[in-house]
Amino acid sequence: MVANPWPRWLPVWEVTGITAPWTKAGTVDVLVELVRSGHMDRRGFLTITGAAMATVAASWASASPAFASALNGDQVTDSMVDTLDARVATLQTLDAQMGGARLIEQARGDLAIITSLLKHGRHTEAVEARLYGLAAQVNYIAGWMAYDSGLRSAGQQYYLGALRAAKTVGDDALGAFLLAEMGVHLSDAGNPAERVAQVETALANTHSTMQPGVRSYLELHHAESLSRDGQHQKAGSALNRAHDLWAKNGGDHLPSWLSWYGDAQLSSTEGKVMLRAGQVERATSALASSIDHAVPRDQAVRSGRLATARLAGKDLDGALDAANRGLDLLETKVHSVRAVNRLTKFEGYLKPYSAAPAVAEFRERLRALPAMAA
Repeated sequence: MVANPWPRWLPVWEVTGITAPWTKAGTVDVLVELVRSGHMDRRGFLTITGAAMATVAASWASASPAFASALNGDQVTDSMVDTLDARVATLQTLDAQMGGARLIEQARGDLAIITSLLKHGRHTEAVEARLYGLAAQVNYIAGWMAYDSGLRSAGQQYYLGALRAAKTVGDDALGAFLLAEMGVHLSDAGNPAERVAQVETALANTHSTMQPGVRSYLELHHAESLSRDGQHQKAGSALNRAHDLWAKNGGDHLPSWLSWYGDAQLSSTEGKVMLRAGQVERATSALASSIDHAVPRDQAVRSGRLATARLAGKDLDGALDAANRGLDLLETKVHSVRAVNRLTKFEGYLKPYSAAPAVAEFRERLRALPAMAA
């Protein structure tokens, strides 16, 4: 018997993450469905756009955290949750070093454990809240890994699971972050205006007392979304707000799900925004700084954009140096479809330089990557 018969494997027109009620029981139903079939993304289509995504954003903004009595089953202790917490932290660290493609099965396994504890275990409300928080984090990590692997539909559905778990535990800062992250899928699919609306929903439904560092990241998403929509002046203003808020955060610790955020990410987005606005020199400087201070996975992903910026500045040697730096990482320690796609896009800009031996060598290395066949 086929594990996922037609039409389940098709781009879905009814996703449990959208249709389930925003209650504790609804959240558990979504998590169970993700454990069962959330990894299915055979065609890589983006399935949640337009009005459906707007509905998700509105539902998140208006829903109330939901708790109910503990389910029957074994007692879930704080020490058990501590162990799971450590597993999630390790998973996030490994993802930054290696990329998500090699680790997504571990994320799915952790999600299955957490979901089973929520559905069948006995726990205090405090322990239950921690489990939902972990479910939100693992779903986010799995969604990010799926996106990094080119599985957009699966990534979106994991993000929906994370959004629901975050709302169930009352973590609206995490919820706003997730809405902003989901917006990336919209602009990637050619809907930049929808992404702008998504991020603005997240910003409009967060408290002014939110930690400045978290607000900074939301404004950074705002800048990127406006830039992708061609609103370059507004994008510059949002970028300035992101920098100002980050300065206000000082040395305060960020939530674990945003612990990786900092100057490197700010510089990366600044580079993208400036490149689209035609400010090539500033873009190149920002992107180079971003790569110098990034983890290996992000270095690999960002190398293609730095190469593009340098080529726009008529620096072929510098462009190939950046691109080959990305290839070095992809050949030795990082697996990221996004990084390969960025370098492949850069390759398209090299047509006027096809006669150069260094260009031919780069193309040969790029085509030899195992990820090219993914």
